[in-house]
Amino acid sequence: MSLVLRVPGDKSISHRVLVLAGLARVDSRVEGLLDAADVRSTAAALRELGAEIPSGWDEEVRLGGSTSWHGVAGSLDCGNSGTTARLLAGLVAGLGLETVLDGDASLRRRPMDRVVYPLQAMGARIAYLGERDRLPVALRARASGSLRPLRHRPRVASAQVKSSLLLAGLTSGTRVEVIEPGRSRDHTERLMAAMGAPIEFGPCGEEGARALFDPGDEPPALRSLRLRVPGDASSAAFLVGAALLAGRPLRIEGVGLNPTRTGYLDVLRRMGAVIDSRATGEEAGEPVGDLFVEPGELTGTEIEPVEVPGLLDELPLLAVLAARARGTTSIRGAAELRVKESDRLALLATNLEALGVACREREDGLEISGSAGTLTGAAVTGGDHRISMAFGALSAHPNARVRVDDPACVGVSYPGFWDDLRRLTGEGG
Repeated sequence: MSLVLRVPGDKSISHRVLVLAGLARVDSRVEGLLDAADVRSTAAALRELGAEIPSGWDEEVRLGGSTSWHGVAGSLDCGNSGTTARLLAGLVAGLGLETVLDGDASLRRRPMDRVVYPLQAMGARIAYLGERDRLPVALRARASGSLRPLRHRPRVASAQVKSSLLLAGLTSGTRVEVIEPGRSRDHTERLMAAMGAPIEFGPCGEEGARALFDPGDEPPALRSLRLRVPGDASSAAFLVGAALLAGRPLRIEGVGLNPTRTGYLDVLRRMGAVIDSRATGEEAGEPVGDLFVEPGELTGTEIEPVEVPGLLDELPLLAVLAARARGTTSIRGAAELRVKESDRLALLATNLEALGVACREREDGLEISGSAGTLTGAAVTGGDHRISMAFGALSAHPNARVRVDDPACVGVSYPGFWDDLRRLTGEGG
């Protein structure tokens, strides 16, 4: 009989719900909002800017539409959340407010030019206060006027950058078009459409995607949000991987099935996994359903650059599964992993090699040879929640005795991960 689990609310959607609900004319009611460190960073910063967000929430939360956005003297602390920093950059620039965005030591190492440059091209007044391309950044109020229209073609598909620019356009009433070389997450577009914003989005060209916000002559009046946040697709991936490694059938209920988030399922099926996804409904334009996992032998595969934008957060999980697959797995086009919460490529390679897995690190990826031997040792996570969960999933294999050095770091996205993993493996119930 399959074990049945639910994962917490989607982190990406939760960030965006908090931001967009504050731009609506009336209150929103949201169920299943993720209660984790990264989302709380967004909530705390938005409260300082004038949004009506309670300091704590249970299953359902009321989010007030704000009519009193204001600048903040001093800094807004984005914690460890790159999504918080980049979304707020667009929001604050569009509203024409004044503040400083900052974060912890890890966030201060992550690039900001990819957001700052296009916002400056729109006329936003933004300046680095320390090292270029890094937080902290100061946003200055506009003396008059709105931002300029923008047509942006980034070199790398990024949902955070795209969302930041769309928020700048939405809050300033400015036309924004983003044409990406690949399909990044489209949660912002779906939520904006559900709220009545004039936005078009979808595939563009052979592999790319396009999003166009065009307010016309008058800024749109956004409707409130009514939704249950779908279960986090990325969090679900680590349980799917653990079930495959443990050889245990698993059902995950109420998880998001947005096609820009399910690329990892295609890769796993290609590797031989038996995984069925069944849609059960929709929430604010987001498809929701259940995943059914049956254990089976995995074989190596090639993950191409065009696939990477749709499975970036799941690549650490795919890498550890490759360590237990028959044959060799090649990952290319994943240089973006070097500028996440850690250098994920380096940590994956170092940890896999330390466990006895043959792994060759490339500038933009990895080549991993599957191993049938017993894997014993500790994984160094660098405080990165995705690395911690990936090696936690690997520990579900009967011939893997893997410990992680910082299990608490999963709290930024999935506080209950270790409890759910113990349920799946049968340890401690």
